[in-house]
Order: sequence, then C-alpha cells, then structure tokens
Amino acid sequence: MKLPGHDAIARQADEHLVTHRVKLPRKVVERPIRQVAKRLSLALLVLVATAFIVYADHDGYTDNSDGSVDLLDAFYYATVTLSTTGYGDITPVSDAARLTNIFVITPLRVLFLIILVGTTLEVLTERTREEWRLNRWRSALRDHTVVVGFGTKGRSAIQTVCATGLRKEQVVVVDPSSKVIDAATADGYAGVIGDATRSEVLKRAEVHRARQIIIATQRDDTAVLVTLTARQLNRGAKIVAAVREEENAPLLQQSGADAVITSASAAGRLLGLSVLSPAAGMVMEDLIQQGSGLDIVERPVVKAEVGRGPRETDDLVVSVVRGHRVLGYDDPAVGTLQLTDRLITIVRATPDAKVTPDVRPIPRD
Repeated sequence: MKLPGHDAIARQADEHLVTHRVKLPRKVVERPIRQVAKRLSLALLVLVATAFIVYADHDGYTDNSDGSVDLLDAFYYATVTLSTTGYGDITPVSDAARLTNIFVITPLRVLFLIILVGTTLEVLTERTREEWRLNRWRSALRDHTVVVGFGTKGRSAIQTVCATGLRKEQVVVVDPSSKVIDAATADGYAGVIGDATRSEVLKRAEVHRARQIIIATQRDDTAVLVTLTARQLNRGAKIVAAVREEENAPLLQQSGADAVITSASAAGRLLGLSVLSPAAGMVMEDLIQQGSGLDIVERPVVKAEVGRGPRETDDLVVSVVRGHRVLGYDDPAVGTLQLTDRLITIVRATPDAKVTPDVRPIPRD
C-alpha cells in the first residue's frame, strides 16, 4: 500500500484546532464592516448636506446666544435636529426657513434615522437570523448528499449528480479551505469548513442522515480516513471514493467504500486508448462529459421490454443490473429482461436523458 506522509497527517490531525463552521448558501453581499462604513458615510453626508442647507439660509434662523447663525451653528443645528435632540436654542424664524425645515430637513431627519437604526438592527439580528436559518436547515436535511473535497473531481461529481434532478439544497460540501467553501456556497451548496477526517466535522454535515457520500480528496490516505469515519457514522449510506493510486483501491473498499474510482489509471487508460485509436478516445471522452453527444445512463426496465433480450430494446444496452450483480449485455445469465432489472444504456444526450438513482438499500453485515 502506498500512503505517503501518513505520520505527518496524523500529527496534523492532532494539532488541528480550527473552528468548524457551517455556511449556508446566500446571496453575495458585502462584508458587514463595509456595509456599516457605507451607511455611516451616507449618514455623515446627510448631516453635512443639512448643515449647508441651513447655512445657505442662515439669515432665516436666530440663535438665542448671539442672534446670528454661522457655519459652526449650522452644523450644530443639523446635528441636534437630525438626532431629534432639539435643544431649541437655534430656531427658524423666516417663512422660507420654516418651509425648508418642513419639506427638506424633516425628510433628511427621517432618512438619517433609518440609516442608523437600520444598521444597528442589522448588526444585532444578523447572528440570530443566521442561527435560525442553520437550525431550520438541519431539521429539514434528510437523505442528502455529502461531498468531501470541492476540487475538480468533487465539483464534476456533484454537477453530474445534480443533473439527475437532485436539488442543490440537498448537497453539503466539506472542505478545510474557507475559500473553497465560499465558492461552494456561491454555487448554491451548503458548506462545512473543517477536516473531514474528524467525526465532529462530518456530524456538522449531518453525515449520519446522508443517503450518499462522495469522497474526492487530494490524498489517498485522507480518503481512507474519511471513508472509515463516514462509514462509522453511517452504516447505510452509499459511499463512492476517488483515489490516485490503483493499489490503494482495495484499502478504500475494506474501509467501507461501495465504489472506488482510480483517477490516475483511468486517465492513463484514456490516454493510451487515444494513442491507439483517436476516434475511440473521442467516444470515451464524449461519454465521460455530461450533457453533450453521447451519455451513459441507468434506467429501469419498462413493462414493454419484459421478456425481451438486451439487444431487442430501443436503446443500446451495455449492461444489465440484476439484484446486486452487473451482467454484460452478452452474458448468458441475463436471458430475458425482468421487471426488477435496471439497464445501463448509451443514449444521445438530451435534457430528458438522466440517470435514475438506484434507491435499493445497500446490504451491510
């Protein structure tokens, strides 16, 4: 077995004391500090505008102390007026000044209060609102999909799964990078920041209630640890993992993975096939790409196909799934199709050509 840096990973897991957080998808907004700064700047602009409006008509105001209103008095009057303090030492006496207070200063006072009160309420209620959303999300999350690692493999895997009709609200991404989680939430997925080899991180992703788990980490040893932890938390979930080295695939299966994809050898075989037959390589690449050209899909047998052979159907059947066995189309054990069979077929990519999820329970000892 080839597991580079296992001791280093173990030490890192012991010393890793990051704060694990759940981030729900939301509209892209500015940072709270920037929002507060913008609103305070707007409030200051309203204050300055009010002061200059008052100073432009300073002859229409009287000051109890010296009778005249200068620029400092105008700012003082604007401050106590917009804050609704209103000491009454500076008052409008002319008709024009009073009309300005009615139609200009009063709306500016309302705008000033809305800016400050709205900012305060938003700051005070943001945490409460976020906790309420998080609790509601957890209570509604059932039979969801957990994706560990949101790199190229994880992103492509979840896009393929979502093409079957899975809602983005039913996907939770786990990754130690906050930037990666920000990208996931921007795409509409819920995210958990943290090391997926730790059980408390997977619990935050509600792995124990998940229906399927996709493990697409960058290292094979990490994939093994995540698989062991996930299988311990959820005995019935379908776990699919990706590894770089083919010799590590049996270890993933022993750890509890239902299917293991070897990325390095698969890419190598595709490269070799493209060298021997560029056309065959193009066909295989076309099958791999979702939603273009040809697609490989799984679907149930319809009643009209019962009793027929795999080659007698309208679609190009590659394999027949019977029980927990996958039989080739030319396997004598297939015989005729049964209503409980499922077919792996190659079809022309259309919006209606989708993989039908296999809802059968996975037997566990």
